Amino acid sequence: MSKQFAVIGNPIEQSRSPELHHAFAEKTGLELHYSKRLAPLDGFDASMHEFFAQGGAGMNVTVPFKEQAFAACAVLSERAKIAKAVNTLWMQDGQLHGDNTDGQGLVEAIQALDWILHNASILIIGAGGATRGVIYPLAQAGVKKIVIANRTLARAEQLIADLKEAVPETDLSALSLEALQGNFDIVINATSASLSGDALILPEALQFKQAYEMAYGKPSSFLDQAKARGVPTSEGFGMLVGQAIESFRIWNGIKPELKDFL
Repeated sequence: MSKQFAVIGNPIEQSRSPELHHAFAEKTGLELHYSKRLAPLDGFDASMHEFFAQGGAGMNVTVPFKEQAFAACAVLSERAKIAKAVNTLWMQDGQLHGDNTDGQGLVEAIQALDWILHNASILIIGAGGATRGVIYPLAQAGVKKIVIANRTLARAEQLIADLKEAVPETDLSALSLEALQGNFDIVINATSASLSGDALILPEALQFKQAYEMAYGKPSSFLDQAKARGVPTSEGFGMLVGQAIESFRIWNGIKPELKDFL
């Protein structure tokens, strides 16, 4: 029988994880089955444990359960500890293991665009969980300077205080959205502004060479403004594929090539 995998979330219908993992399996010659599991908002633990009790090999976790998955794990990767969230689960020696592959997905998506991360200066707009999950992998990839800009400055400052020790080689600082300025190699939008339709205004005092939108498949005023400046842009589909590839590697010991799926 082929190995069983699943993605758990609420809502879950929109997830593209099954098609990605089946495509990876086809490319690498593996047999597996990957399904979607809708868990009640108060039923994550029961649904997740039932999956593994029935012989499930690995599970991805999406909104809103990544923090609950983090709390459920007996063994956590360094990335997961720093992100305080888990999107990849598996059982090993009777213990639940957790990792967070979102940040690695972003790193590999940016590298697949041939944008340079080594010694780069990066501005991340937003100080939520998506930002927390990518700081460590970006630092590991050699990013020299990361500025976090957020509507509530105190939240960005708190995130930096939490993460400073984990990334001693990287210069971390915070800005309020009102004070948005400076010169950066890459600007990353990690807010939900594109999804909610709120206009995120990029002032003239903010200069950048490339723009990455974490969301994908939706209109993005952030990307529209970047395109109007003539800078290279990308939406987040590559990040989605990249984090899925990293989960696939953890579970199966084989790593498909990201560029084959973009």
